[in-house]
Amino acid sequence: MRDMVWVVAIAVGIPLAIVCLALPAHAAPGESIPTYDVVLEIRPDGVLHVRETITYDFRGRGEHGIVRRVPYRIENRLYDIRNVRTSSSTGAPARARARKMLHEVHIDVGGERRRVGGRQAYVIEYDVVGVMTPHPGRVELRWDAVGAGWDVPIGEVSVRVEVPARPLRVGCRAGSRRHARGDPEATGLTRCGGGRDGPYAVDFTQGGLGPHESVLIVVRLPEGAVHAAPPRYARPHFTGSWLGYTALLVGLGVGPALLLPWARARRRPGRRVGAGPAGAGFLLVTVDVADDVLARGVWAASVGDLTLTGLGLLAAGSAMIFRSGRPGVTERAASEDQRA
Repeated sequence: MRDMVWVVAIAVGIPLAIVCLALPAHAAPGESIPTYDVVLEIRPDGVLHVRETITYDFRGRGEHGIVRRVPYRIENRLYDIRNVRTSSSTGAPARARARKMLHEVHIDVGGERRRVGGRQAYVIEYDVVGVMTPHPGRVELRWDAVGAGWDVPIGEVSVRVEVPARPLRVGCRAGSRRHARGDPEATGLTRCGGGRDGPYAVDFTQGGLGPHESVLIVVRLPEGAVHAAPPRYARPHFTGSWLGYTALLVGLGVGPALLLPWARARRRPGRRVGAGPAGAGFLLVTVDVADDVLARGVWAASVGDLTLTGLGLLAAGSAMIFRSGRPGVTERAASEDQRA
């Protein structure tokens, strides 16, 4: 029984711990972002340079700073976040610490030794590589200028888009991603206000954003206006096929079937009988997950037929281990005779 507990604890505890570490701390009641100013500059080399000026109101509550969450994987599309720089015009600590957590780069801005309160202004700059998507006759940018990771309302958002050539189209819509499904032109979102500032710049404004709402930008440039390298994609998180499902179902059925001879003989199977398939199953799951994680990080975890087969073996082995820890009919009878 103890062996089974350890198997379940490892299989469930590790993923749960990773998810818990990735969850950001919730904002205190009353906190808000009065103004959020963004400049998106598309450079001729296809790199998107982002400059965000965030005014954060801590409501007098002492905090170490803020955390900006920038995605570097959206579905299977990969981006590269580089050259992170931070500062503060209000004198607040603005030391930057960037770390990868699942599909995001968490940019911590602040200082561990000093707390700040009231309104503070932070400037965050970074480059996004691989964000331009080539299409026949055009090259396109789709980007969330604010991000859906803020737990607080945002009073006023302004987004300035600067391009190296006259754009074919520039659009902006704001609202919940649940309505957008990742499409800045989806219905159900609010069209941002604003207009052109010359041939190579467009300004947008939007007010009254709720927590986790986005400002989605789409820019279409003529083909050849920028150097757009082919997009990079990661392996899907799940690549299981019917072979893997078959192995899993066989494993789920083999466990009880293997217990029948011992049940008829009213004896317990030895722990070693179940430890073999359980250990092999755990090894298969570990190998299937670890090959991608060790090469490209937790975000690249991909599981397939090996994991499904391993889970089947784990189920069969765990059933035998569990059965071995329960006294059989013959043993119970012998125990009762001894007590008599």
